[in-house]
Amino acid sequence: MAGGPVLAQLHFGREDAERDVTEGLLLRGGFVPNAAYRGALSGRKMLIIGRKGSGKSAICMQLLADGPGGHRGGKILVTPDEAAGEEIRRFELQGLPGDSAKALIWRYVFAVHAARHLVGHAKEAHGKRPDSVKALARFLKQNGEAAVGDRLVERLAQGARGLQSSLSLEAFGVKASVDLAQSPSEGARAARQLEVVEQGVTRAFTDLGCGGGTHPPLLLMVDQLEQVWSAEPDSNSMVIGLLLAAKHAAGLYGRSVRFLLFLRADIYDSLSFGEGDKFHGDELRIAWTERALRDLAVARARASVGEELDEERLWTELFPQTVGGEETAKYLFRHCLPRPRDAIQFLNLCQEKAWLEHQREWITEADVRQAGRQFSEWKLKDLSSEYLVAHPFLNQLRPLFQNTGYVVTRVALARRFEAAAETLHHDFPAYADALTLPGVIDVLYGVGFLGVRRGNDVVFAGDDDLPVQPHETEFHVHACFRAALGATRPFDLRPYEVQFADVRNTLGYPSSVTSGGTPRNRDDRLLRELRQSCHSIRAQVHRAVALSWDVGDEIKRQIGRVSDDAGRIPAGAAASVGVDVDEYLLTTSHYFTTLAAQLIDSGLDETTGVNDVARRIEEEARRLRRLAGGSFGSSGSS
Repeated sequence: MAGGPVLAQLHFGREDAERDVTEGLLLRGGFVPNAAYRGALSGRKMLIIGRKGSGKSAICMQLLADGPGGHRGGKILVTPDEAAGEEIRRFELQGLPGDSAKALIWRYVFAVHAARHLVGHAKEAHGKRPDSVKALARFLKQNGEAAVGDRLVERLAQGARGLQSSLSLEAFGVKASVDLAQSPSEGARAARQLEVVEQGVTRAFTDLGCGGGTHPPLLLMVDQLEQVWSAEPDSNSMVIGLLLAAKHAAGLYGRSVRFLLFLRADIYDSLSFGEGDKFHGDELRIAWTERALRDLAVARARASVGEELDEERLWTELFPQTVGGEETAKYLFRHCLPRPRDAIQFLNLCQEKAWLEHQREWITEADVRQAGRQFSEWKLKDLSSEYLVAHPFLNQLRPLFQNTGYVVTRVALARRFEAAAETLHHDFPAYADALTLPGVIDVLYGVGFLGVRRGNDVVFAGDDDLPVQPHETEFHVHACFRAALGATRPFDLRPYEVQFADVRNTLGYPSSVTSGGTPRNRDDRLLRELRQSCHSIRAQVHRAVALSWDVGDEIKRQIGRVSDDAGRIPAGAAASVGVDVDEYLLTTSHYFTTLAAQLIDSGLDETTGVNDVARRIEEEARRLRRLAGGSFGSSGSS
């Protein structure tokens, strides 16, 4: 293509949707519609819930866009900044609980946005301004809400003052000093004032016939609440108030206005309020499968290079076909949390390693692995930052999983946690209730750091709604965090140290006889018995069908190293190359004994068959010790 190699042009987009829109990639075909987007566009769902980086803002930006894929009616986006959030958090009304008071200020914001929309929309779309719309225009002017450039914080401050004292309602024929003065409390007076405003907005929609299907409804969206949220009660009241206000306004304005609230999952799930059960039908949680992430990668790659680029070319020409023997796309997305931001970062990092650092026109396996190490460091740091408000102790849990296997049992984790518990309780006294072993497991599962083994599968939060159960004992660190933790092997088994890597090639001896040949002397027979022990152990691992496959593979890998090592000793010439076979068998039997002890001490559930494997290893260790004691006679026999 013109403009240089394809890899130089390849880019998977920005981590934030706002910059993706600015640079045009999202709008050139880099957006992949998913169930959450279709639910939002159809109007059947009001709450779009997802983790940080799951694509909430991308859906929002796509709906805001004009043209294909965008909402074709009026569109308003509300994104509170810290000043606006502080204004809402501080808002109180005598006679009303915090949630209800904050619901009123949100309802006021919605009513003012709808009123401003109607004033402009009436003339542009309907060619008329009935009296109800003129009344809205007067209300906005009298209450300082007419200026289009007002910031949200200023609107909130203006609304707070009006609701806490009195709004100018003369535009609707209401004198504040008349029946509003009879309200029993500040909260009741504010609610009555707001009802007058909302009735005025509803009347204008009705007079214009905006809810009759002549044109799409006004779309009112709220995003980026996490920017102003903390785990404090007034922050929770701010979000609960938003939910209550949107529910109320959706019922009040009917088909004239649609509301969409984009909420981070950890914020929404932390809320507890009496009417929470009424929102389940409005919820739509964003979930990404490997297939969806593959489609996203191809769409964004195609949008960036400006030419036809299919999936096969992306994963076989620009990327290596496999990484560590695994299909590249499967490897990449297994090492990401299932969300677009992570996938975009990892894919871009691979491109940068190949093109920017090495000026290659294709990505190699080494580039992917190098990118994976840096990406893992990013993700481990990002996890602590993402949950800093709700779980500020996350970073202090990191040493529990560092430089060990990525499969961890409840028993092993209990030992590690017990050693760290006193320090954790001292540093985070406010979180003592969560800093128990079950509490830590629940938190780490909830944030996606740990998965739980169920049957033959490892399940992570989002794959299954079921929380960790007390009887579940085996957990796996997510692949994206393993490199940063130094937990790249499944289990903390002592690795077998190869002793004879180059003895055959260096001395020019033939390889040792196979198990089907005739051993030449006692040394060869002992070595054959050692390889037979390895075969027996691996067969026992294979029969342990309930054993986690990565733990089983690690055991078989270490036993395979033993067998391969023995096979490097030249047949009939062990003594001549300086190998004391008796000593070698005793050393290997000691390694087997250590391996069996580690498995027994691992805490793996007995039902997995791990104890049967450990017993078989111990049996073979004893057998090798007996053999080394002279069962085959002298080493000189033939």
